[in-house]
Amino acid sequence: MLQYFLRRLVLTIPTLLVVSVISFTLIQLPPGDYLTSYMAARAAQGEMMDQAAIDAMTRQYGLDQPMYMQYLRWLGKAVRGDFGQSFLWNRPVSELIWERLGLTVAISLAALLFVWAVAFPVSVYAATHQYSFGDHLFSFFGFIGLGFPDFMVALILLWIGYRYFDTNLGGLFSDAFIEAPWGWPKFLDMLKHLWVPMVVLGMGGTAGLIRTTRANLLDELHKPYVTTARAKGLTETKLLFKYPVRVALKPFFATLGWQLPNLVSGATVIAVVLSLPTTGPLYLQALLTQDMFLAGTIVMMLSALTVIGTLLSDILLVLVDPRIRYGGG
Repeated sequence: MLQYFLRRLVLTIPTLLVVSVISFTLIQLPPGDYLTSYMAARAAQGEMMDQAAIDAMTRQYGLDQPMYMQYLRWLGKAVRGDFGQSFLWNRPVSELIWERLGLTVAISLAALLFVWAVAFPVSVYAATHQYSFGDHLFSFFGFIGLGFPDFMVALILLWIGYRYFDTNLGGLFSDAFIEAPWGWPKFLDMLKHLWVPMVVLGMGGTAGLIRTTRANLLDELHKPYVTTARAKGLTETKLLFKYPVRVALKPFFATLGWQLPNLVSGATVIAVVLSLPTTGPLYLQALLTQDMFLAGTIVMMLSALTVIGTLLSDILLVLVDPRIRYGGG
């Protein structure tokens, strides 16, 4: 187990390097660069830039250098904690990410806890009461949750808020608290608005996890070891939670590999629809404007969290299910 853990840690470095090269290249594949997008936006407003200003900005942002030199320059600074300057915002990339990271993690963590809190009891009930009215009811809502796009649910909630309650359900704060300094009043106001993105982001994940865990638990309940444990006189509750539920919970831990990056990225489309101040819209805007340092840093952060989350998932799966062994040991 220790050897596996150390081997995975060593493989993390070349994995992240390969991801950084691919992501940096893909960001630069579209025609032009940030300066081209900036000039087109200025031209659309009727403002033209002279050649001297264009040359100065090209040298300032290092756009006159080959792509590999831009990458090596960015990577060398990133190793020292300097992720470069955002072209679009003209601010350090680290500042832009950190000022949105807290709210992004709060929203995504609330959605993740909502998924687990709802999916676990519902899936256990549905599996232990197979084909009952409750099982069919939860299955019905589960298929609706899987079939409805998240952004559609967000739009419906926004429409209901405007139409019937004359309230804007978008954003995380009331108008009076958007620019207010942090304190208990602003924190409580955020909690009042947090339920909308929490439900929207968690609905699809909850439905999928219920279906997967229910199927796993049904499979475990019909295995011989359950019959043997029941024959030895174990109560149904103790039998259920000591053996089959423990094994059936593997999807909760197996999905950790992509849940960790979700905590940082948030759902970009949902964040745009609900006007959430998270890193998702920031990432989308960086890609659209080819702000390569900002977009590349976010991609690297998501990749690192994916690698870490996958490693944690593998370790937790070993602890939850002792039948899993690495290396054939």
